[in-house]
Amino acid sequence: MSSIRAILTPQLRAAIKPRTFRLQQNPIRFQIAAMSDISDAITKDHRELREYYNEVVNSSDLDHQQRFGNQFVWELARHSIGEELVVYPAMEKYMGDRGKKLAEDDRQEHHEVKEHLKVFQNLSSDDPDYVPKLKKIWSLLETHIDEEEKRDLPALEQALKSRGRESETLASQFSKTKRFVPTRSHPSAGEHPPFETVMGLMAAPIDKLADMFRKFPDKRDLNPDDRDFPDEKDLPNVRDFPDERDLPDGRDPLDGTDFPDGRGVPDKSKRKL
Repeated sequence: MSSIRAILTPQLRAAIKPRTFRLQQNPIRFQIAAMSDISDAITKDHRELREYYNEVVNSSDLDHQQRFGNQFVWELARHSIGEELVVYPAMEKYMGDRGKKLAEDDRQEHHEVKEHLKVFQNLSSDDPDYVPKLKKIWSLLETHIDEEEKRDLPALEQALKSRGRESETLASQFSKTKRFVPTRSHPSAGEHPPFETVMGLMAAPIDKLADMFRKFPDKRDLNPDDRDFPDEKDLPNVRDFPDERDLPDGRDPLDGTDFPDGRGVPDKSKRKL
């Protein structure tokens, strides 16, 4: 019998438990996060990407551009794969032939963006092609975002209306998936599971290790309550775990739950911040 309790380090369990206490002290914030549907989760990412893009193109400070350019790459890579592994399969499942057609069109658009993102992520902000390449990416991405928000997501939400809280479930799956996928563009991995899933699991640790040596925006420049940051992505968030009140017989929410091997999750207390 596999149990996450057996493989989680004492330090990680200690890091998780205090977070549970703090969230219980602020139940309103927890409930608001839990009520998010898939459209809200996707559009929130879109707003953040637009913000990071504007920070780069509207600045003349090379360090500022590099930090927000890295943040843009980090968020777009995770967002794209999250959609490909969670949202597009849901469109195919619940929207019939139309969903399959829309999902395939979206995947093709993603691939084109990934090809350009792969080039951009290897440029430095002092490269004369840095801003022009980002503008090219955004021109493609902006059209894609508009189609998703005005066509794809409303159609998906309509198809999910009779399926209870499925939209909220998809939002939760999307958020969790983003924590374990690559943070750089890998067009060769494709846009279809399960091949993309396998390739992603292989690339993610390498990407995350390299992220430790990249510059990102200071948290003070952004609102940390509203978004993820590269230095938080490797630790499981307590909101990803079941509430103990929802489990029978007072069962510990860490028992019998399928989570990554605890040995593969770094101990934050020992990391250099």
